[in-house]
Amino acid sequence: MNEKNHQNCPLTQALSVVGGKWKPVIISHLRKSPKRFGQLHALIPNISRKVLTSQLQELVRDELLTRHSYAETPPRVEYRLTVKSKELVPIFQSMSEWGMYLVENNMQKDLGDESKNGI
Repeated sequence: MNEKNHQNCPLTQALSVVGGKWKPVIISHLRKSPKRFGQLHALIPNISRKVLTSQLQELVRDELLTRHSYAETPPRVEYRLTVKSKELVPIFQSMSEWGMYLVENNMQKDLGDESKNGI
């Protein structure tokens, strides 16, 4: 399949918007309630502020998040899911369940390997 055909692939399109290391995590943290930047950064401590900013901007650009600025001093900004991104929540939940299945199988496999090796 050539590059042009990949661009028309629905899965490729979907993953280009929500794929990567941090976007699913950000969306997951916003599923129950809106969050401020600092709250998101505290919930995802391994992400740099620069990367979090970039990922939030991309999610807003792709209309998966809204950014609401309050006219207050000090300034306050909240991020919340859009209807479009709320449709992803059950998909991410299913993927999370599948991931847990994989983790459990890997743990069982590792335990089996350890018993074979006398560890």
